[in-house]
Amino acid sequence: MASIVTQRFIKCHNKLREESRVRSSRQFAISLDYLPQSLSEILKGRRDVTIELLRKAVDVYKINPVYVYTGEGPMFMSEEDHKSFRVLTIVTDSHDDERIVHVPVPAQAGYAGEVTDPTFIQDLPTFTLPDYKYKVGTHRAFDVAGDSMEPTLFEGDKVICSYLEPTLWENSLKDNYVYVIVTRGDVVVKRVQNRLKAEKYVELRSDNDFYEPYNVNIGDIREIWYVRAKISPFLPSPHNINNLLRNEIREMKNTINNQTSLINNLNATLAKLLENSNGIN
Repeated sequence: MASIVTQRFIKCHNKLREESRVRSSRQFAISLDYLPQSLSEILKGRRDVTIELLRKAVDVYKINPVYVYTGEGPMFMSEEDHKSFRVLTIVTDSHDDERIVHVPVPAQAGYAGEVTDPTFIQDLPTFTLPDYKYKVGTHRAFDVAGDSMEPTLFEGDKVICSYLEPTLWENSLKDNYVYVIVTRGDVVVKRVQNRLKAEKYVELRSDNDFYEPYNVNIGDIREIWYVRAKISPFLPSPHNINNLLRNEIREMKNTINNQTSLINNLNATLAKLLENSNGIN
């Protein structure tokens, strides 16, 4: 049996035909660059609609993704809704399985600004993880930049995140959990305080006390990703760390001894100068 999302997609297709916005299912499929035979399998309930097909249907026919995923709201978006709506681009493999897109630091400014461009997303590196929880839903990986989330996250770490649908922001965004927030100009990793229901903003906090918390209005948020795991660079063994610390302590001790010797010599020189000065007087 087809999923509820596929069933709603079929209803949207049927509505388009009833209103003569498309002449046939074949024309509908071709307009979305999709095989008519594959669409026929979806319409018969033998296979589920793909994310990529939904993305194209939203773009071309203004199908309302909120309706498709939740059953709420109208089937189709207004022109104004469509202009402000952002379609999440995904990348799949030859088996139509979704891959995890990695957004490195150099690409993050472009990601925030050009994320509506499918080509930009498709050119980013992708990978998969063996854990089953990364096989369900859409995931992204982001590089951590700066020291604002130390000691939880360090620069060079990578966070693996699951996508939080905009319809779930208000009720599912959890206080004190770590999220990646994509705004209109930046990608940040922060701990969140959810103020959306009453105040229409989220408060973003750093784990490093040096950084002050700040607010971001809901209208400035493009995407929210829940941080599920992190990948950290390989660290040297404890034995190597201890050797490194011993070497640093030895160097510090030598530096202190040298400075102490210099100070003692300086004191001796000053004492002689004072003694000679008293003899002259």
